[in-house]
Amino acid sequence: MLISTKGRYASRMLVDIAMHQGDGYVSMKDVAARQQISKKYMEAFTPPLASAGILGIRRGKNGGYRLLVSPDKITLWRIVSLIEGPLHAVACLERPVNECARCSFCIMLPAWEGLEKVVRDYLESITLQQLIDQAKPQPSDLEDYPCGV
Repeated sequence: MLISTKGRYASRMLVDIAMHQGDGYVSMKDVAARQQISKKYMEAFTPPLASAGILGIRRGKNGGYRLLVSPDKITLWRIVSLIEGPLHAVACLERPVNECARCSFCIMLPAWEGLEKVVRDYLESITLQQLIDQAKPQPSDLEDYPCGV
């Protein structure tokens, strides 16, 4: 249940857009600079967000990104699941019907199902607006603070 770089960066990108969009579009170049994400990499994970109706994309001179949904209506779960696909604790929970031969008596299954529920409930409880409201000031010299692994 590891959230990939795409999931983490998409979340950061959307928070950045929400914080800077005002009434217009936010330049891809500006988001990329503030978040230290290459424009090319951002373009790899923006289509699912646009298809879901979360992100508006405009090409050209005054182009960029803007949220199409209020930040208080976008949960971290929605972002991560759009980018990552379904998140599961163990392989036997990946399908709608558990086909494991042991599932009817598996002593561990309730624990793995509970873990998935806790993670989903937690990520569904966090909105972009909450992240914005608790944001700390960013240093002006971001290049000195590369994102970890």
